[in-house]
Amino acid sequence: MKKKYVVTLTEVECHMLQEMLSRGKAAARKLAHARILLKAGASAGGPAWSDDAIAQELEVGRATVERIRREFVEEGLQAALERRKSRRQYQHAFDGDGEAHLVAMACSRAPEGRSRWTLRLLAERMIQLQYVDQVSKDMVWRVLKKTNLSLG
Repeated sequence: MKKKYVVTLTEVECHMLQEMLSRGKAAARKLAHARILLKAGASAGGPAWSDDAIAQELEVGRATVERIRREFVEEGLQAALERRKSRRQYQHAFDGDGEAHLVAMACSRAPEGRSRWTLRLLAERMIQLQYVDQVSKDMVWRVLKKTNLSLG
């Protein structure tokens, strides 16, 4: 079966990868990726091993070898060697205004019939006042911890 992503290393890239491996002063993950690229290299003098052979020789998964090939072909040498930044989008429960109101509420007097605010009470009140649609007591705790505010 013909490979979709063929790794073709230049002499400079081969030399750089071999030098990196001989020094051994990089992260283990980066060195493993360098070994994969050298074994997969289909350029002149390159071994051009199959994905299964590389995976077995270097004790990595076949999917790892395929992913490194793809990243090298699509994004270049550095992308194949370096750890990729997370592409996940994090949604924050509170914006700056919501956090400020939460902290102000936690510093205010406790509601009638209570001796102090609890995390659950603060979460319920933030929902009642419509600063957020939903929030857990754990999220309230994280915001208060971030501001070094103690309820006790």
